[in-house]
Amino acid sequence: MKSSTYYIGSSSTAKALRELVANMANSNATVLITGESGTGKELVARMLHEQSNRCGGNFVPINCAAIPKDLLESELFGHRKGAFTGAVADRIGRFELAHGGTIFLDEIGDMSLDMQVKLLRVLQERCIDPIGGNRQVQIDVRVVAATHRDLETEISAGRFREDLYYRLNVLPLATPALRERHEDIGELLNFFANKMVTFAKQPIRFNSDFLQALNKYSWPGNVRELSNLVDRFSTLYAGQELDLRAIPPTLLPKGLVAAQIELQAISPLLAKMEVTPPPEVLQEMQNQPEPEDNEIESIIMLAQGMPHLPPEGVSLKERMAQIERSIIEQALERNSGNVSRTAKLLNLQRTTLIEKINKYELRMA
Repeated sequence: MKSSTYYIGSSSTAKALRELVANMANSNATVLITGESGTGKELVARMLHEQSNRCGGNFVPINCAAIPKDLLESELFGHRKGAFTGAVADRIGRFELAHGGTIFLDEIGDMSLDMQVKLLRVLQERCIDPIGGNRQVQIDVRVVAATHRDLETEISAGRFREDLYYRLNVLPLATPALRERHEDIGELLNFFANKMVTFAKQPIRFNSDFLQALNKYSWPGNVRELSNLVDRFSTLYAGQELDLRAIPPTLLPKGLVAAQIELQAISPLLAKMEVTPPPEVLQEMQNQPEPEDNEIESIIMLAQGMPHLPPEGVSLKERMAQIERSIIEQALERNSGNVSRTAKLLNLQRTTLIEKINKYELRMA
């Protein structure tokens, strides 16, 4: 079966990782994936599953850091009705759900020591004990674990069991940081830009100066940060070619703000920006006489939502409301009117967003 999951990139680093995954796929040995946050560890785990002879079974992921310690055992191994307060029915654990397939234990380095002991026993005996049960359940599962932590350091600090480490680290696999494969940045930008196209609009594009800055940026959040940045720009500037000088600094990570300041100092060609201002600003511009050269910068700053005070003054409250309405409207369009996804995109509480939608009489799903 051909994998539908693909590790994007044409660099030698990306090719080597794909080759390593292909070589490891059909083994039943446990894999330990290490790498910084945002480097695609779950993506690699899915590739291992989809390219293996277990691809017909389930791929079952669980984030060990996201589940409270007292609930993790039940999540992993299941429980029987009446095993504890609130156990009103039998529950199948993740290991049993993954029978015949693959279980992905993400952030294994955050697992408590007592749970590490229980996991080690499962890896040794290939059976689980559901909480409150009176018999063991045999399992046929391939275990793939991942962590952003240095487990050898964790072992030295007494936070991770050495015997479990050796059980997990049979086949080690490291996902590279994005700064280690800069050649893939352009390909990743195009991939996510096309993935995030909405309606009949074209994917966003980056002019040469912006691309150069993106290639020099260190990407501390790795591919996840790149994906989120493209999603943000696709929402706010759908179908446009972006100039770094035209992006409000609040929408940029600090490293790109520094590149923006440098670019503006070297080549202040603000009048040539191609980013389209919000509709209400366009209307205001169209109602004005043709600007003189010394007015160009003021209009561009206005289009960006940057502070500019004309001689006759301006209603700050009205201007901020215009900008807020425009951003919410674009975000709703990007998410097909879905309020929950829009609230997440704008980092707002759902109830707060609904209040603003009603205030501006916008449509939602």
